[in-house]
Amino acid sequence: MQVVVYSKLLKEQDVPHVQNLFDALHEEGINAYVYTPYLDTLKQYITFKRDVGKFDGYADFKSKPFDFVITLGGDGTILGATTLVRDSGVPILGINLGRLGFLASIEKGRILEAIRCLTKGHYEVAERNLIYLESNIPVFGDQRFALNDFTLLKRDTSSMVTIHTYIDGAYLNTYWADGLIVATPTGSTGYSLSCGGPIVFPNSGNFVITPVAPHNLNVRPIVVPDDSVISFEIEGRAENFLCTLDSRFESITAAHQLAVRKCDFSIRLAQLQDVDFMDTIRNKLAWGADMRNH
Repeated sequence: MQVVVYSKLLKEQDVPHVQNLFDALHEEGINAYVYTPYLDTLKQYITFKRDVGKFDGYADFKSKPFDFVITLGGDGTILGATTLVRDSGVPILGINLGRLGFLASIEKGRILEAIRCLTKGHYEVAERNLIYLESNIPVFGDQRFALNDFTLLKRDTSSMVTIHTYIDGAYLNTYWADGLIVATPTGSTGYSLSCGGPIVFPNSGNFVITPVAPHNLNVRPIVVPDDSVISFEIEGRAENFLCTLDSRFESITAAHQLAVRKCDFSIRLAQLQDVDFMDTIRNKLAWGADMRNH
């Protein structure tokens, strides 16, 4: 078995957990390739009991038969990994070294258990749909997709923006707001949730359209089928606006004609068999916990 280990940074308090991961990979006879910028940091702190290879990006999936990508961090780390995995079909296993972690479902104390489950086949793989951006003016290069969400936001001004929104060419609404979010079911527990959007089950086949601080109080989030094409015309007092795909962003103008739809490929997330979506949201959001006496 061959795996890629991916992360963005190494915090001092995480060194023992990262060491546990590489020790577990060695114990199970798994060959590890490490994302090159991350490997340069690890060499100062981690003892490798067997040689590790370097992983540079998407092109490596065509030359090496990887079985899994293991991420170390939080949900943002998984979002970063999707830009490298793309349509390769290699499952991502997220080890949570962060805080909330809806996507990175493996807690740091279960690292050895998780690696043993991989070798024994005791895991499940969940397909997660992505959102894809189309634009008349090129943006985001060859990474015009997002696992969590697409947003249009005001930039460098206190003035609201006006976003005319259409579904399959039919007029839906004009949003006067600080911005607009279109979230996948996976992204429904992210930025959209913090702006009052609903939690949507991962396999529900929907998009969630959530306004950011709307100036019409009767405007609420709406759920639409993910076979819809959602298009936008944006205007405002400023010349530039912000467009994001997950944690990536670009500046756009009113000349950009934008539309989003379901991406042609999906991302596969590996999960332990005793962890499901209902467990995750119940535990992460402390549902059913009586905190009055704490």
